[in-house]
Amino acid sequence: MRIGLIASARFPVAEPFAGGLEAHTWSLGTALTARGHDVTVFAAPGSDPALGARELLVESARISDAARADVSMSPEWWLQEHHAYLSLMLELRGAGLDVVHNNSLHYLPVAMAATLPVPVVTTLHTPPTPWLESAIQAPQRCPVTFAAVSAHTARAWRHVVPDATVVRNGVDVERWREGAGGGPAVWSGRIVPEKGAHLAVQAAVKAGVPLVLAGPVLDVGYFEQLVEPWLGPQVEHAGHLRTDELVELVGGASACLVTPCWDEPYGLVVAEAMSCGTPIAGFRRGALPELVSRASGRLARGGDVEGLAAALVEAVELDRRAVRALAVDSCSVEAMVDGYERLYATTTAEQAA
Repeated sequence: MRIGLIASARFPVAEPFAGGLEAHTWSLGTALTARGHDVTVFAAPGSDPALGARELLVESARISDAARADVSMSPEWWLQEHHAYLSLMLELRGAGLDVVHNNSLHYLPVAMAATLPVPVVTTLHTPPTPWLESAIQAPQRCPVTFAAVSAHTARAWRHVVPDATVVRNGVDVERWREGAGGGPAVWSGRIVPEKGAHLAVQAAVKAGVPLVLAGPVLDVGYFEQLVEPWLGPQVEHAGHLRTDELVELVGGASACLVTPCWDEPYGLVVAEAMSCGTPIAGFRRGALPELVSRASGRLARGGDVEGLAAALVEAVELDRRAVRALAVDSCSVEAMVDGYERLYATTTAEQAA
């Protein structure tokens, strides 16, 4: 099939990935291409050339001084994203694709889906947002086929999307290979308040388990106030790592701390760690209970540092081979692509009927 994959306009789909959405889009585009599909990824400037990415026009329209003086003038970044997706959706009307798969978080690919001659699949990666809910509920029937990254996320959207198909995000279980473990615990992700790195640090210190943090510092104030003071002999920040470096770090870890301060829609770091055989110690929030069983980790009440420390002590004792087996069975990129191929086939057949 000729597939157009719409990515985020804010961060490039390239190593080292800014977050799980970019890593997911890279994996999906790469796996679809490996299966023989003709994939075009529409992504932010600087995206991996190996994806055959087409750069989104992330630049502002030429807005006059008079328009900028209007009290409704939006922030520059908002205007840039709006212009990028508006330009893309107009371009896609004549792109010769069989299906468009929207993996962005923007409302315009949904709002303008009816203008395209081909079906549009949109994956719900987040909790409900007002702009996207508005696009779905526009007076004209929304022709989009929706997928959700977890049953939790599907339930969160059910009031406006009653029939989203659950297609879990997947990881390359060959690349995220089993590691020996035995090293410090690990925490990976964007270092922002909602990911809760400061709680992981506190729990590891209480448990007496060394910890390595890995990820980009996207909120400098948060990092300096709540994370950096803990750095020292027991807690290290390894920086923003490429995937191969993360595989080594996570595979050598005794456990992976996952500390969302919000209801995590999926949690790609869970699948990555489990694929390495590294057990999870995390908070029982969002989709984590769907992914983490008693065989693969321990979950504490959200925000409970004492409970998380106890979970970490128990998690390091789990059987790494059993953890890895669960990931291979339920979190592989092959299972994810199987799900999307079925969805593409169904939607294109329905449109042709």
